[in-house]
Amino acid sequence: MSHPQAKTHRMSEFTESIGTVTFSGIPNEGFLALGMRNYWDGYFAGRAAPLGLAPAEVVHAVFYNFADGEVARHIPWVWGKTTPEEAIAVRERGSAAALRQMIGDLADSSGLARAADLATRAAVSAPIEGRALYAGLRALAVPEEPVARLWHAATLLREHRGDGHNIALAAHGIGGTEAHVLCALAHGMRPEEFGRIHHLPKPQLAAVIDGLRDRGLVNAAGGFTDTGRATRERIETLTDELAAPAYDVLSVAELDELIAGLEPICAAVDAAGD
Repeated sequence: MSHPQAKTHRMSEFTESIGTVTFSGIPNEGFLALGMRNYWDGYFAGRAAPLGLAPAEVVHAVFYNFADGEVARHIPWVWGKTTPEEAIAVRERGSAAALRQMIGDLADSSGLARAADLATRAAVSAPIEGRALYAGLRALAVPEEPVARLWHAATLLREHRGDGHNIALAAHGIGGTEAHVLCALAHGMRPEEFGRIHHLPKPQLAAVIDGLRDRGLVNAAGGFTDTGRATRERIETLTDELAAPAYDVLSVAELDELIAGLEPICAAVDAAGD
């Protein structure tokens, strides 16, 4: 069953809220306890773990949007401190604990359990082809505890959409660092201020921006051209279209119920994040 793009895009906002609790304090503390040197060690260990002992080059390709050399500072070093199996367990345990802390009494509500069930049905039904990270996550056991199950489902849906986003970027000839520049401009920020690329050496970032300018996507002042804005809009639309099949398994009423059930949960998560 095909659903309106507005609804499937709304689901992407919800899965982003829930899925990214993985990158908060409690999961990070769990990874530091394993001997990780910093936040990014834990990030790469936890997120790459479903790929097994993949080399840095493979993780770089799958994650798509890190600058050259960034993955290799952590992979394979982290596998000298933990295993993919342990990293998966620490990530799930810490993420479920963080989500439970953020949403309070909602964690034990029947509404959350129902949302977890509906989200899981969608999360395990999406197409795997071309989605390497999603496929790795699909191979993992689905948690039984409702809060952990909801987090797991949101992570599956988030990474499925992310894999599709990489497909859309590649189809439009946009590299990972270039994607961050376009994202910064879409949010009204200068690329030098954007969190995922502000740390890059100035000449390296300037070269990326110059390349986008040479292709007519960025103007002389460093903002979007009409072509650049239209290109990003096409990428975002294609990303939504590639994510939509995950929800085909749900009826109209079920997707509406899932959206309604996630509204208060994600509002609590977002408020905790603020």
